[in-house]
Amino acid sequence: MAIPQTVFSGGAMLATAALLAACGTAPTGPTRLGLGADPAQACAALTAPVAATAIGLPSGAATIDSAALVPASALAVAERGPSPASRITPAMPAYCKVLGRIAPVDASAPPILFQVNLPLAWNGRSVQYGGGGFNGVLITGLSLVPAGRFDQPTPLAQGYVTYGTDSGHQNVQGQPPQAFALNDEALVNFAHASYKKVRDVAVALTQRAYGHAPQKLYFMGSSEGGREALTMAQRYPQDFDGIFSRVPVINWTGLQHAGTRNGIATFGEGWLRPAQVQLVHNAVLASCDATDGVADRIVSNPVACLQRFDPATLRCASGTSGDNCLNDAQVQAVRTLRTPWRSPVPLAHGVTEYPGWGIGGEGTPAFASMGGWNAWWTGTAAPTVPPQPSNGIAWFYGSGALQYFYARNPSLDARNYRAEDFAARIATVSQLMDSTNPDLSAFHARGGKLLVLEHMADYAQSPFAGIRYYEAVVARMGRENVDRFMRLYTAPGVDHVGSGAPANVDMLGALADWVERGRAPSGLQLLEQEVQPPFRTTRARPLCEWPLWPRYVSGDASQAASFQCSR
Repeated sequence: MAIPQTVFSGGAMLATAALLAACGTAPTGPTRLGLGADPAQACAALTAPVAATAIGLPSGAATIDSAALVPASALAVAERGPSPASRITPAMPAYCKVLGRIAPVDASAPPILFQVNLPLAWNGRSVQYGGGGFNGVLITGLSLVPAGRFDQPTPLAQGYVTYGTDSGHQNVQGQPPQAFALNDEALVNFAHASYKKVRDVAVALTQRAYGHAPQKLYFMGSSEGGREALTMAQRYPQDFDGIFSRVPVINWTGLQHAGTRNGIATFGEGWLRPAQVQLVHNAVLASCDATDGVADRIVSNPVACLQRFDPATLRCASGTSGDNCLNDAQVQAVRTLRTPWRSPVPLAHGVTEYPGWGIGGEGTPAFASMGGWNAWWTGTAAPTVPPQPSNGIAWFYGSGALQYFYARNPSLDARNYRAEDFAARIATVSQLMDSTNPDLSAFHARGGKLLVLEHMADYAQSPFAGIRYYEAVVARMGRENVDRFMRLYTAPGVDHVGSGAPANVDMLGALADWVERGRAPSGLQLLEQEVQPPFRTTRARPLCEWPLWPRYVSGDASQAASFQCSR
């Protein structure tokens, strides 16, 4: 429910609180609503620093650069964007926008920038947004949340305080996005500290603005932000009531090494041209698409398809070559992508490998961070040293991570890198970056709820990394305990950022229901929506808990009711 733009005081506050409770959207306990009779003045008065003592980690103070009322704005949709959701600039009510920075402990480290958005009509809750990639840009907290439906209001428009951060560094023109990691404090901030620090500052500002701290705190993140989400549950279990993690880059050290290995496999004769990527895509569909009962260009059961499809069936006959077949090096490259990377040195929390990637969606059209192999693995041109924009994103990310995070040598040729030579550094970075601790007992004990969503046609990271983590949590804590606070869902045919198949679902609503009313998620549906108002749903699927997957039963294949979650 979107809360109207009203300034509350006295009886109006009580009446609105009663209305929210009747609608089933108010958290329990007393709620302070509104910024007073003059919200612009109340907003402008928030510029006093937040003391370092209000931050639960060693830190400098937070200074406020600006605090100003922003007028309401209308919905806008761009022609193109790095993801379907990013094309949408949601409608916003008037709100108080607070920009600031947290001073570092090490004077040579960059500050942590943050933005906190305070609604004029507050519902007593807050949502922290996670970042993406190597961060380095300020997350505003104004966009749709990960997996959010295009036709639903943002958390801010629903009355949540929202906030985000740049994670403690800004990208610099002409420098690789990984370069910040040469500074130890900047790396710790990126790993975990900045999100905790900004959370504490946001709580202090909320207390200052409304006279009350948030009663329910949520964290929502995707990709790198998904890693951050799991990091909050593992490192700071008392700080959030509900967490949603989509496509998390969870085994971060394994991902960077495996992604680099996959890129090296495409050097020379191993590189697949775009036409050959489409060849593999079509062959996978021919082998696996209809096995779920309907031919809809979605591989609904990728685990079975991995066993069913062998890239060697596309091997060129002796003496032939071209776009209609694969040479031996290309067949081996595909097999490498789908093979675990086994670490020659110990990783955090007893992890020994990074799983191979999945199957399906290889030919999903590439644009920015969207797409299949052409976006993430092969690129549109053969890999180079140093990487070029036409190379796959994983090669650019992985080789740069080896240079700046592990070897700390910007001139390193990743093809000559040996993990054994950097065992101590790998252990250090793995402890910082890898959100693979399966002990979530403290988060469970404080009543926290955790939802995880993996996209099964994701080539930015392996969906099986999140699946293995979930299984490790079950092994550690027991199925009965895990079922009380955690769910893992999978979305077949969906790429990293939410294109290719139905991918949109109201996870914030499901999470709030579970946290605040004890209603565990059930009957959730994934929607594929047009990226133009009124955001018509073109097809839907049931959102299945792992290890279930959607099997067609009967009826209109564009309707979720025509499928059932099956083993």
